[in-house]
Amino acid sequence: MKLDHLSFPSNDPARTAAFFETYLGFTLAPASGHWILKRSGFDVVIEHVSPQAPAWPASFHLGFELPTRAEVEALYVRMAADGVSMETAVIDHVRGSRFFCRAPGGFMFELNTRADAALEYRGTFD
Repeated sequence: MKLDHLSFPSNDPARTAAFFETYLGFTLAPASGHWILKRSGFDVVIEHVSPQAPAWPASFHLGFELPTRAEVEALYVRMAADGVSMETAVIDHVRGSRFFCRAPGGFMFELNTRADAALEYRGTFD
């Protein structure tokens, strides 16, 4: 069995889709009435809800891994400069450096690397 897709409700689906394209490496596929974003391994479907953003549990998020801390830091700087809603700075963590941000529509993302994780955590997230 494999992951097929994730579905995200958003009150601003065009901006949410642009976030996935701009920062997370997805490509937009033609669709009617919703947004389908493609990436190797799984798809994301963004559905319009209105008028307000969905309420997510406080720590609920989706994580994406980058190869190095330098790439995590560079993405943080780029997102912050672009006005993305940043929840944290880059954090040193035993499982690897990371930061948290929110996409348009309110969903939280973690961008991390395992390259600088403590030895006991390396290779455990394949």
